[in-house]
Amino acid sequence: MMKFTYEYNFEKIGKSVILYADCFEWLSRISENSIHAVVTDPPYGVKEYDFNQLQKRANGNGGIWRIPPSFDGHQRSPLPRFTALTAKERLVLKDFFVEWAKLIVRVLRPGGHVLIASNAFLSQQVFSALVEGGLEFRGELIRLVRTLRGGDRPKNAEDEFPYVSSMLRGCYEPWGVFRSPIPSGMKLSDCLRQFQTGGLRRNPDGTALGDVIPSERTSQKERAIANHPSLKPQSFL
Repeated sequence: MMKFTYEYNFEKIGKSVILYADCFEWLSRISENSIHAVVTDPPYGVKEYDFNQLQKRANGNGGIWRIPPSFDGHQRSPLPRFTALTAKERLVLKDFFVEWAKLIVRVLRPGGHVLIASNAFLSQQVFSALVEGGLEFRGELIRLVRTLRGGDRPKNAEDEFPYVSSMLRGCYEPWGVFRSPIPSGMKLSDCLRQFQTGGLRRNPDGTALGDVIPSERTSQKERAIANHPSLKPQSFL
């Protein structure tokens, strides 16, 4: 694992290495066919982490960030409003993931899988961009979880239209399942033997991994460890 760190700052925890680096830069430096799989939850709006947007989030002014109301006495974390993206920003989003996919295909072993967290509003556009970048679409893994995403009343007209939602309330989180192409003519069994990739591990009882997994929101105990707007629970991962 240490051969992947280069001069970047990193932390070693058990058999894991946490690396702080620019993803595009790091992927362009490591060797071809050097990674078995990728699991990621990337920034989807591309612009939500711009300095001015982060300032608006910190000040509670919104911008692309939606500041949810307090609920049950708890103040909820801000969420990006992806519906606020313009056509030009959507094109930037597409280009971002096409280029990212090209880098991933280069470093993934043939048959290596990519599992990428998404949301129902943007998944079609992002998944298409990943295919354009060279990955094979293999399906979706659905995380059943009721979050605060979606279901909002019209902004600044909540009292005028109290019975209207701008979009559906989210009750699931789609994860795209992709695979680096297996060489033409190679069988899955040959790919497993040569690259240790190509398939998905079955459950401990021998049954196949299903594409729907009941889940829950991330606990406050886990959120205290990492300040991330869309932290996934360890039980799901």
